[in-house]
Amino acid sequence: MASAAEQLAANLNMSSFAKATELKKRIWFTLLALIVYRLGTYIPVPGVDATVMGQLLAQHQGGILGMFDMFTGGALGRMTVFALNIMPYISASIIIQLLSTALPSMEAMKKEGEAGRKKLNQYTRYLTVFIALFQAYGIAVGLENMTSHGASAVVMPGVFFLASCVVTLVGGTMFLMWLGEQITSRGVGNGISLIIFAGIVANLPHALASLFELGRTGALSPIFVMIFLVMAIAVIAFIVFMEQAQRRVVIQYPKRQIGNRMFGGDSTHMPLKVNTAGVIPPIFASSVLLIPVTISGFMNGHNMPGWLSVLGQQLGQGQPLYMLFYAAMILFFSYFYAAVTFNPEETAENLRKQGGFIPGIRPGASTASYFDRILSRLTTIGALYLVVVCLLPQILISKYNVPFYFGGTSLIIIVSVTIDTVTQVQSHLVAHQYQGLIRKQRSRGSRNGISGGNKRR
Repeated sequence: MASAAEQLAANLNMSSFAKATELKKRIWFTLLALIVYRLGTYIPVPGVDATVMGQLLAQHQGGILGMFDMFTGGALGRMTVFALNIMPYISASIIIQLLSTALPSMEAMKKEGEAGRKKLNQYTRYLTVFIALFQAYGIAVGLENMTSHGASAVVMPGVFFLASCVVTLVGGTMFLMWLGEQITSRGVGNGISLIIFAGIVANLPHALASLFELGRTGALSPIFVMIFLVMAIAVIAFIVFMEQAQRRVVIQYPKRQIGNRMFGGDSTHMPLKVNTAGVIPPIFASSVLLIPVTISGFMNGHNMPGWLSVLGQQLGQGQPLYMLFYAAMILFFSYFYAAVTFNPEETAENLRKQGGFIPGIRPGASTASYFDRILSRLTTIGALYLVVVCLLPQILISKYNVPFYFGGTSLIIIVSVTIDTVTQVQSHLVAHQYQGLIRKQRSRGSRNGISGGNKRR
């Protein structure tokens, strides 16, 4: 009986998808936009020696360059026009989001609705340009000073190269920002997230090939490779469960009498996600901890303080000190971001203004304390989940040389973006079904009206 019902639902979804021309247009637009993005990751920056860049990235694979090269889909290692990817926009979005909770003027702007949202988006774009200029200039200057086996990474250093490199990298970032916004408005899913998703997924086949090559050459036993693949599937299933897990707080609205009719009395719920901070804590923690490793790698031991050299060694991936600080910073950023994005006092006040209340909890300060207590517990569970998922791949990487792309951060991004995109596709299908039902109802009503008119005649 259950299988028959599932088969019927699947057939309905397939038939709805076949008729949903608007959804198919959105999916094709998204695919074409991602193809354009992937083509751009192979257009090199003028004046950069790609061979030297590949050697340099191989030397600093364990540093912050390796992590950002993963997010850019290899564009940074090839030093292409999309080398900065969409990272400046993400940094600007996070900064604006933090400022909108810290500055009263920006907080009031956030409450203005659509007009305030447009202003904040414009500020985010301006800040993206500034961050991209700063990062592009730093990369251009760094490229001129990079050498590998006596060969320079830049063919002809100078002012012209600095200007052309900065303009190219900033232009690539701004184009990706525009492309992401177009995907969000005219495609399916969040455009910025899909661009990062495409960059990570593009490198997964290479990572799988590297894993199977380690098994073929005997560096890893075939049994371990099979166990690892099963473990990876189990970790993905666990991530899916935790990303969809939520605490539903029951909200009750009292009945109100208007004239001779009673309104209200409905009961709903407020969903609170277990992982409120998402993937931001692991990204921030990795970026901060990999800075000493990257600096020590660039200096190559020359003119470098002894304490920085020791710190860089102890904070290498797989080292106990790195594991300890990584877990601590994930916990810190999880609590920090949850506190910034969710305000219990404001939520309780909005609920009181709407006439809603939590059964058994008095409106006002008691409701705010209740929300704060629930958020603290959920954040603790979510932070521990992030620590486990992010540290397990680090152990495998350090002990068994498993490819870096199987890191917990990349898996969380892939799962989160996939869930969000599938949810939006289902929403479009449901909206299409409702539109079809409304059209049928109107056509039936019009036919009934015509036949009734004929009968009256």
